[in-house]
Amino acid sequence: MSPTAMLPPPVPGTTRLYIRNMVCPQCLRVVRRELEELGLPVTQIALGAADVAGEVPDTTEVREALQAAGFDLVEDPARQLVEQMKALVVELIHYTPATEVRHNLSHYLTERLGRDYAYLSHLFSAHEGLTLEKYVIRQKVERAKELLSYQEATVAEVAQKLGYSSAAYLTNQFRQVTGLSPTEFQRLGPGSAGRRSLDDVK
Repeated sequence: MSPTAMLPPPVPGTTRLYIRNMVCPQCLRVVRRELEELGLPVTQIALGAADVAGEVPDTTEVREALQAAGFDLVEDPARQLVEQMKALVVELIHYTPATEVRHNLSHYLTERLGRDYAYLSHLFSAHEGLTLEKYVIRQKVERAKELLSYQEATVAEVAQKLGYSSAAYLTNQFRQVTGLSPTEFQRLGPGSAGRRSLDDVK
């Protein structure tokens, strides 16, 4: 089952924690374990957030445990929204069926977050130092690297899976980000050092 990036509203008696660097199913398992070892039963969990039963009067212990595991507790509301955007982009590009990846990004984020896209885009740029559109391109390139590394998919097939209008469009963006064409990258073979951790993509 693919991870989701949005939880329903927290239920009474729970506390929502926003957590940076949760980008994969394994991340969810690690965060759940860390929180439950602190005596905070997890009631819901998704990319970038977890709900725990009861109150969290002191977040210092939580922050330290998460940092030791490679995550960060996010307490600033604006930063929480940025992390939600990043989680939604990761969900869309890395864990959504190919037929649904053609979503219009602005519509997708506006619908999921209930905020004006211009506001979201400005907030993202202010906090991340790059535009939301460039972040999306970089995530698409990372996903393309993953698909190409299997040595089974053609560039045209990868372009289709990622919602590109043509293989040439993917090739152009791939080269801008990596300095290589998708075909050149694929020739490097499995285990190349070209892929990056999703939480490192900036």
